[in-house]
Amino acid sequence: MLIEPYADRLGGHHQRTLVALAQARPGSLVIAPQGTARETVTALREAGARLVTAVAGHPAAVLLVLGRLAAGLSAAEQRILCSRRWPRLLRRLPHQVTLIARCLTEASALRTARRLGPGTQAVVILSASEALHGAAAILGGQPHLRFVHEAVTTEDTVVRLLGWLARRGERRVLAVYPTRAVGDQFAAAFPRLPAVVRAFSVDDGRRLTDAERDGGRTAFDMPADTAACLVGGWWRYKDIDVTDAALSHKEPLHLVVAGPPRQSPRVHQAGHGRQAPQGPIEPQHVSFSYLPS
Repeated sequence: MLIEPYADRLGGHHQRTLVALAQARPGSLVIAPQGTARETVTALREAGARLVTAVAGHPAAVLLVLGRLAAGLSAAEQRILCSRRWPRLLRRLPHQVTLIARCLTEASALRTARRLGPGTQAVVILSASEALHGAAAILGGQPHLRFVHEAVTTEDTVVRLLGWLARRGERRVLAVYPTRAVGDQFAAAFPRLPAVVRAFSVDDGRRLTDAERDGGRTAFDMPADTAACLVGGWWRYKDIDVTDAALSHKEPLHLVVAGPPRQSPRVHQAGHGRQAPQGPIEPQHVSFSYLPS
């Protein structure tokens, strides 16, 4: 069973990875609690997957309603508390409510998975929340594998207390982290959470054509012998160490960054209380282009 809470988002890896995994394992049950785009529905059906966008059972329905209420509350709080004149603790409050909303949504999907596929060998949340791992397992009543890509925000006192109360549920979870740096970060925050570090990517077969490569080089004024690298968001909670390591080679490289420029105040002042990175090195063989968000 594949659970993708963000299948309704049109950007990023969520839908592309979901379809590719469903194609690799025909007959998979795919649960998208927030729905998904029409083209993704078509691709999943062609892959032989069974798509579920509705909850199954009363407990799952209650959890989903609570999750949506929490998400709406978080959105309202973000609009009200967006000004920096508010104390930092209050400005972090919406992100704490978001963590609770994600947990409730995941638990609803896990309850649905348990109802529709009892005895399933593998239940996987493809884009799992960075907190309340044990609470999701307890509320969802289902052991599962969690792909945790990054830590967008961290837990404050109340959410940390909820996680501590549900810590026994962490034994029913295996977290998968994409890099060692992300793994070390979560190991410090969740020392009892079973976890592995596995670099992973999904090839959906949609390779660039030579004409598209030439057009991209022309658009960004890149020399023909220069490699191109696309970073899909230069936010301060990203694993900047990985980018640093990638820039350490000596071949000409052109880096395309989507989002605000690295030195923008939005990058270094916005966020959720985490320390802002200084940004990767800028060796002479690296040139940059920025795509505004």
